[in-house]
Amino acid sequence: MSRADEIFIENCNDILQSGVWDTAYAVRPHWEDGTPAHTVKKFGIVNRYDLQKEFPILTIRRTAFRSCIDELLWIWQKKSNNIHDLNSHIWDSWADESGSIGKAYGYQLAQKAIYKEGEFDQVDRVLYDLKHNPASRRIMTNLYNFQDLHEMHLYPCAYSMTFNVSGDTLNGILNQRSNDMLTANNWNVVQYAILLIMFAQVSGLKAGELVHVIADAHLYDRHIPIVKEIIVREPKPAPRLIVDPSVKNFYDFTVDSFQLENYEYTPLAAKIPVAI
Repeated sequence: MSRADEIFIENCNDILQSGVWDTAYAVRPHWEDGTPAHTVKKFGIVNRYDLQKEFPILTIRRTAFRSCIDELLWIWQKKSNNIHDLNSHIWDSWADESGSIGKAYGYQLAQKAIYKEGEFDQVDRVLYDLKHNPASRRIMTNLYNFQDLHEMHLYPCAYSMTFNVSGDTLNGILNQRSNDMLTANNWNVVQYAILLIMFAQVSGLKAGELVHVIADAHLYDRHIPIVKEIIVREPKPAPRLIVDPSVKNFYDFTVDSFQLENYEYTPLAAKIPVAI
């Protein structure tokens, strides 16, 4: 049984059984027909994924593995904020006529700062420190730049990563202010597990544990029937992740550098509506 499935089922049951509804408040998200998109939520969920044991992808529903990686590379490798550089349509609702999502995500990672060792953007600073300062407790990134929030079409949800090297193992903490559990929870877990694996490989380290900290873990009202149908399914074994071992430079990874072996999942019949 996939541990990712177990965690997801536990989280959703917890939210359904003891979560708090926001129906007493006016909310920003809405459905395509204009109806307010209300949620039931739990505050402060912390999940741990041991990447040495298995790759954390759901089997009780399909997670679009290649699209996850494509978006991850769009943000962390291309450092782009334009949907024309992305091979899916997941950001279309937040893009302007030029394709820009404003000063968000990849834009923030591309911003450079001066250090005593030289000038780095956020990604290259992580890469530098993992190789030259692995004992550092300051290896982290942050997308939540307050002075640019008014120019972001959507505030960052998964907003910071903290990296920590213990011996020959790279661990990471993903901080997320808000998580739509049905549409985005495992999507984000898969992405940041892959990111940790990428950084570890090019730094001569092993990928260890991904800790996912979620401030507001929620289920949207129109998602609840779908979630209830999914969480009673029988999970399947986790697939095996195969990573091209020849890649030694972070910027040489492509979507094709990653393969899932024996990924079995139960298809999802219903189309998931997305709150915007």
